[in-house]
Amino acid sequence: MIVERSAVSAFLRKRFHTLRYRLLALVLVPLLLLCGTVILLAAKWSSDYTYEQLFAKVNADLQVAGESFRRIREDARSELSSVAGSASLADVLRGAEVADIMQLLADQQAVRGFDFLRAWSVDGQRVLTSSGWQPGALRRTPQSDSMRAGTGTDRTRSGVVGLELYEAQDWQKIPGIEASRVVLPLVPTARARPTDREVEDRAMVIRSLHEVQDNQGQVIALLEGGVLLNRNFAFVDEIRDLVYGPGSLAPGSRGTVTLFLDDVRISTNVPWLDDTRALGTRVSTEVYRTVLSRGDIWIDRAFVVKDWYISAYEPVIDVNGQRVGMLYAGYLEAPFRSRLLMAITVLSVLVIAGSLLAGLAAILGARSIFAPIETMTAVVRATAAGEHRRIGPLSPDSEIGELASQFDLMLDTLEQHRQRIEQDAALLEDKVQHRTAELERQNRRLQDSIDLLHQTRRQLANAEKLAALGELTAGVAHEINNPTAVILGNMDVLVADLGEGCDKVQTEIDLIFEQVYRIRSITDRLLQYSRSGQMVPGQSLPAPAEVQHTNLKPVSLPQVIEDSLTLLAHELSGCRIDVAEQHDATRAALIDRQELQQVLVNLLSNAIQSMAQGGQIHIETRDVGESDVCITVHDSGCGIASEDLPRVFDPFFTSGKASGTGLGLSVSYGIVRRFGGDVQVHSERGVGSVFEIVLPGVVDPLHDEA
Repeated sequence: MIVERSAVSAFLRKRFHTLRYRLLALVLVPLLLLCGTVILLAAKWSSDYTYEQLFAKVNADLQVAGESFRRIREDARSELSSVAGSASLADVLRGAEVADIMQLLADQQAVRGFDFLRAWSVDGQRVLTSSGWQPGALRRTPQSDSMRAGTGTDRTRSGVVGLELYEAQDWQKIPGIEASRVVLPLVPTARARPTDREVEDRAMVIRSLHEVQDNQGQVIALLEGGVLLNRNFAFVDEIRDLVYGPGSLAPGSRGTVTLFLDDVRISTNVPWLDDTRALGTRVSTEVYRTVLSRGDIWIDRAFVVKDWYISAYEPVIDVNGQRVGMLYAGYLEAPFRSRLLMAITVLSVLVIAGSLLAGLAAILGARSIFAPIETMTAVVRATAAGEHRRIGPLSPDSEIGELASQFDLMLDTLEQHRQRIEQDAALLEDKVQHRTAELERQNRRLQDSIDLLHQTRRQLANAEKLAALGELTAGVAHEINNPTAVILGNMDVLVADLGEGCDKVQTEIDLIFEQVYRIRSITDRLLQYSRSGQMVPGQSLPAPAEVQHTNLKPVSLPQVIEDSLTLLAHELSGCRIDVAEQHDATRAALIDRQELQQVLVNLLSNAIQSMAQGGQIHIETRDVGESDVCITVHDSGCGIASEDLPRVFDPFFTSGKASGTGLGLSVSYGIVRRFGGDVQVHSERGVGSVFEIVLPGVVDPLHDEA
């Protein structure tokens, strides 16, 4: 999935980077933006205008409903005035029986639409009942007070009317008002204002008062009439039919009118479940704060019971000037919103269709421009890839056609220049290769000369050292030979003088002669070493004809190795060094035994000095080639640094030893080379060193006998 998205993204980036899509974007993007802007502006303007009209209508509906509600109150006052002004009522009050008066009031209550109709004494302290005039107290309001004061104003003469709230203990004392009409259980709905109450038991009443006068104009009684508004559906339906008559709303919409006591619907035609009236439901918190708390009129959308309505609310004022409820008028919003959305949808479809047609026309019209440009682009890419392609003739009368012909001419010129450059480059490459090969040959010759110069310089330095060493050795040997000659002469004199007496010390005499002759042998070898020119590292092995082996006896390698280890036994045991031997050689070495022993002692001494904390020495003999023999000495010492390996056989060079003159390896190297052999060294720092001595060899007689 990730790979597919990456491929799609790369394809889109490639497409949108082309000239065709850039030019189309310059045309289509503003067109799309304009299309979207027109749709948004049209939708907003239509929505704003539509809701302005809807809010204006519901405001007018609320004004009509308010006037109707005030007219209903005035109608109640007028009806009571008609009853109070009738001559029959005054006559009955003066002379008739109580039963006749009560019957007349009951008949007028039913005819006039009052829920209660009572007669009071002028001072308001007695009320007429079926038992006669009984003590009581007329409900006091500013209007009732003015009525009892008898101010004689036009208002009091024509009666007074007002909206009043009756608590439960008040309306329960009035005959004709039943609890089933007043008490409403509160019904919870969405968005309703929170409350802890469960029922509404107060009554909202349109109460009217009027004087009853006799023929002489004397006030003989006060008449009180009241219309209960709780569950009074006649007047809300009357207002609804007046405000929302046929054709006043969109199809599917529904007009409603509601009277609130505080925030509770006590009379309404707003539908609830099963199309019942939504009595006992309550208004939202926002509406309550606006209308009842602040006393403003609400004109806006509101959630009414279970649907959104275009709503208008105004406060209802009682006779005391207090806000005791609200009057509502409104209609269902959904049909109007549906028609608005339908209109916006149709407009959007028309705008989009027009934009698509305009975009299609732009695309078709721009094809004549894109095609030549894309052809030129393809030729440019092919030329960059090394292909030979030309644009060819296009429309000759256009600027693009002229550009294409000039571009083809430029490509032809570039092709000619490229061919010429390739030819010159090939010729230059041949010359560079020839000069490079010549320089490499000169560099190799120069390097060979430098290497030869370095080797010659090292040989000259070693030759100077060996020349000085030879002179020193010759002097030492000459000085040693003089005392040895004196010792031998005196020993001959002692032997002659002692005669037969020398038999007792013959062993000591022989030992003295043996050691003196050994000293002479050593000095002879020193003189021979100083005269031999001493082989130095880097010289080639002497030819077989140059090596004199006629007077040499074959040396058994295991025996001379054993003698050398015996001489160094004390040092080996003192340094806790183990020695391992492996003898695979079948040949004996053609070399002086004493000098081979000197070489081995030098190598073993160096190995012991490199293993001060103990270690292991491995000595191996083996046949090499057709006639040579090899002795390998391998130690586990500290090893030799790689930069010091080329100089280990130089005279007076020491490395890795606490003491020494630096002549051991040089002398050993010279001895081996003098007898036609060679010495090689391999070493690694911290691992150990390996010395290999290659000597001419012959068949070992002792080995054959074994």
